Amino acid sequence: MSNKFKILCFLFLIAIISTAIINLNTGFLSLNINDFFSESINSQIAEIRVNRVLVMLLAGISIPTSGFLMQEYFQNPLAGPDILGITSVASLSVAFYIFFSSDILLPDFLQNSFLSLSAIIGSLLLMLVLLSMSNKFQDKSYLIIFGFLVSAFAGAIVSMLQLYAENQSLKNYILWSFGANNMVTRNQIIVLSILVLIGSFICFKTIKPLIGNSLGSSYAQSFGVNLQHLKLLIIVASSLLSASITAFLGPILFIGIIVPHFCRLIYNPAKLWQQWILNMFLGILMMLLFSIVAEKTQIPLNVISSIFGIPVILMMLLKHNKV
Repeated sequence: MSNKFKILCFLFLIAIISTAIINLNTGFLSLNINDFFSESINSQIAEIRVNRVLVMLLAGISIPTSGFLMQEYFQNPLAGPDILGITSVASLSVAFYIFFSSDILLPDFLQNSFLSLSAIIGSLLLMLVLLSMSNKFQDKSYLIIFGFLVSAFAGAIVSMLQLYAENQSLKNYILWSFGANNMVTRNQIIVLSILVLIGSFICFKTIKPLIGNSLGSSYAQSFGVNLQHLKLLIIVASSLLSASITAFLGPILFIGIIVPHFCRLIYNPAKLWQQWILNMFLGILMMLLFSIVAEKTQIPLNVISSIFGIPVILMMLLKHNKV
């Protein structure tokens, strides 16, 4: 482990701790430390802010890890859960659930679990389609075009559902799509933590095979890599991580693309273990910063991620075109 990597990790940890503290002190009311550790008038507000920091931490781990897996597997810096349509299909699955389960009375814990499950199933089905299409396209960049078409189709269906939805269902979907990180409860965080933990463990199992895969499929097979097994692990991990965040926070776009890009700029892109760690650190830092901006400006979280992400991706395209 190089000194540069250790220094980067240390700097990220300092920045994450600092932004987390700022996050806890960002809001309409000023809180003191007793509000976080004892019963007081503002204890509920303190709990909401702690939940906000925790869910940003989980999102910062999940979204960049999902994008990192996709980019390393497809060997394409523009591959990601949102570009390939995974987020859109997860959103469509959540829309179906919200619009057609409004008359079913369930406890909040179960309802949120089913919400997450619907997003995961939808994204998993799309990933199976994407990976089967990858065998038919000689140029894997065509999968990005396919992903855009899927996103457009999913968006059209969601618009049609919104047109005929009842007022309350429409309101619930709009609030969900804004990425309202203040609405995530402690029970939701428990469910989300379990999903992120499972997805991260599967990601851990893919790093070594991905190192062999990056050198070519022939070398990977001679190295003992089971490419079909690797493909399955990538499907499950990427879908689980991106869909679980989408279910609880709405579609947080572009973060899964730009964070791996920045990490490759600041450290050796061939060292995948270190890249994965840096992706998580930078992802957590970026999501905490976005959360602060969202609280200060009252702009939805997914709008902020798009405003930041679109120019970065445009610069990536221009840079790639020059090369």
